[in-house]
Amino acid sequence: MKIGTKVIHAGLGPDPQTGAVMTPIYQTSTYAQDAPGQHKGFEYARTQNPTRSALERNLAALENGTHAICFSSGLAAMDAVMRLLEPGDEILSTNDLYGGSYRQMVQIHEKYGLKATFIDMQDPSVVANAITENTKMLWLETPTNPMLNILDIQAICNIAKAKNILVAVDNTFASPYLQVPIDLGAQLVVHSATKYLGGHSDVIHGAVVTNQPELAEKLYFLQNAVGAVPGPQDCFLILRGIKTLHLRVERSCQNAATIANFLKDHPKVGKVYYPGFETHPNHEVAKRQMRHFGGMVSFDLLEDSMENAHKVMSNTHYFLLAESLGGVESLIGHPASMTHASIPKEERLKTGLTDTLIRLSVGIEDIEDLIKDLAKALDSF
Repeated sequence: MKIGTKVIHAGLGPDPQTGAVMTPIYQTSTYAQDAPGQHKGFEYARTQNPTRSALERNLAALENGTHAICFSSGLAAMDAVMRLLEPGDEILSTNDLYGGSYRQMVQIHEKYGLKATFIDMQDPSVVANAITENTKMLWLETPTNPMLNILDIQAICNIAKAKNILVAVDNTFASPYLQVPIDLGAQLVVHSATKYLGGHSDVIHGAVVTNQPELAEKLYFLQNAVGAVPGPQDCFLILRGIKTLHLRVERSCQNAATIANFLKDHPKVGKVYYPGFETHPNHEVAKRQMRHFGGMVSFDLLEDSMENAHKVMSNTHYFLLAESLGGVESLIGHPASMTHASIPKEERLKTGLTDTLIRLSVGIEDIEDLIKDLAKALDSF
């Protein structure tokens, strides 16, 4: 089954009771039992919900996993993955990653005995040399947020497999339309489904997909025991969004490629970060492990001026100044003060994340309008 068919049909079917083509929203907190302990597979909605179960089947199929476990947000999904570890364990992560992920590792889980070490993972040999006897998990983002570095998932997974270390990949930026980390050796794939999977900026949601039954059992236990579960309406919205995932991401990638080239040639723009450029350090890796190069573009202005950066971000019309990414609408953001504000400035600067870096989430609008919008903003100073 190819991806365009998977997003619509995988793990799904008409409702067995009514024949409803779309999965119904089972808006209930509890279920009648025939006798104590005898039920139809559902007993309490924190533990199971038919709408959530349908979404979990669909997500597992999209990522070529065996199980998907849904949560109330991407960070709740990440928290469940962190809880697979024990005090004293080390997480080795990329040094360019979402600020919320950094905050959770450092400010939450380090208090309970986990150690987070952040390194440049673009060279797999650096990863191999950084592993210690306490390293139990590698946490990857690729493309990274916001510098759009590319990590070689397969090479890193081969290193981890030889040392019996888990690999978790945050696949939010790519989505299963662009890359499938489990096929490259990862055991865990994490999503902020709020982004490309939902695709319409109207729901907060998270998910973990795995092909390891024993990990799935632990994650289902955490889902129920901790209780950070999504409601049925949220699950319905993600299911609805997924049905157009391939169409939306394809268009977003096309638009992003055009915008990246426009910015590269603009006299007021400095460096443009986009894995589709042949000059990108890991362009060949991106070509090998991704279907396209994604819908995200980051750039610096030629003059390192906060005032000018603010003028650009304040003078767009179609690019809305807002948090998040992956929706049908285009967004413009300032990582240093928005998505990555929780990372200390000295750590941000080590990865190239300057105070004037601008990040674009390119939507599916007509490209001519988006180019005119950016051109007008760049003409504002």
